[in-house]
Amino acid sequence: MATLTELLDPNQKHETESVKSTRKLRIGIIGTGGIAHAHMRSYLNCPDAEVVCGADIVPGKAQAFFEEFGLKDVHCYTSHKEMLAKEKLDAVSVCTYNRQHAPCVIDAMNAGIDVLVEKPFTVTIEEATEIIKTEKKTGRILSIGFQPRFDPNMRMIKKIVESGELGKIYYIQTGGGRRRGIPASLKKFSFIQDETAGIGALADIGCYSLDMVLNAIGYPKPLTVSGFTSSYFGTSPEGYPGVEGAEEIAKHFSVDDFAGAFIRLEGGIILDFRIAWAMNINTPGDTILLGTKGGLRIPSTDCWNGSVGGPMTIYHQVAGESVETVVPIIRENVNCFDRKIRTFLDAVHNRTSAPVPSSQIFYNQAIIDGIVKSGKLGKEVEIVLPEC
Repeated sequence: MATLTELLDPNQKHETESVKSTRKLRIGIIGTGGIAHAHMRSYLNCPDAEVVCGADIVPGKAQAFFEEFGLKDVHCYTSHKEMLAKEKLDAVSVCTYNRQHAPCVIDAMNAGIDVLVEKPFTVTIEEATEIIKTEKKTGRILSIGFQPRFDPNMRMIKKIVESGELGKIYYIQTGGGRRRGIPASLKKFSFIQDETAGIGALADIGCYSLDMVLNAIGYPKPLTVSGFTSSYFGTSPEGYPGVEGAEEIAKHFSVDDFAGAFIRLEGGIILDFRIAWAMNINTPGDTILLGTKGGLRIPSTDCWNGSVGGPMTIYHQVAGESVETVVPIIRENVNCFDRKIRTFLDAVHNRTSAPVPSSQIFYNQAIIDGIVKSGKLGKEVEIVLPEC
């Protein structure tokens, strides 16, 4: 177990990435909207991968997407099922809107193809259950798109917890969000409509915030949740300052723009959570982890971006005195999205475990699902985990 001095050593080495270029992996992309561009840029940085096809339900959209990258010989489809049936693929990236994650992932794995699916994992815990059943049945590799895990500062949080420096963790406060930042325009409604997104800020950025702390403490099983969601800003034109067509956009809003919850985890841990696309404050608070030997404060960011908002601080006792130890920001030239793609490709090449396994994100999804259900019922609910 690393000591605090070893953890804070600026010369410590961080893990490197591997490249397996003995054979080019054949990759398909399902859904060629916004986030697919980041996937494509990262695949282009990998000499051992070749994107050979793509599917999007909007006619002509896949072709236009690949032309943006100067790729003219890529096969394009309007049906992911047709693409999976006709193409010989090693892996796919699923970049559709939320409600299409489950069917596309299941279809791909049933076709014998490994999958990297964007966050959120699914909309409901029932969908996540069906995906994991298929993953186990087919033996395919399934990784979930949580690139903040590859940020060195995020990894430092996990190292600090695992070092034992904080003792037993018993309370966590986490969340974050934006003062104003609903992801919508007159040309983009998919994030804010129930029929496509299913969940709003809670799934879009809330899943990242949950993963930051749950991954650090080893993903304990969630037990109960008392949750709340609201949409005061998304349904009002005033929620879109400076955005053209705000009144029309507000008419289409049918998900949450804020969520909060009090969650009980196995091991006697309490998780106090809040997340927002829009709120009348600069931040709902820093992330804090309280332990029996020390506490850790992680500064919030102006807009939840998958890293930390500044140097972290450990509060602990030394020789009977209250001491604060500053954890410097690790400044590496790291592209977390590239690492997300790279580690997935390595798993596909080597037939090793998924870098972000579904077994962990299943608990993340269970909490999100529980918050939604609790909010609708107006009371605390038990988190029931289906067998998978």
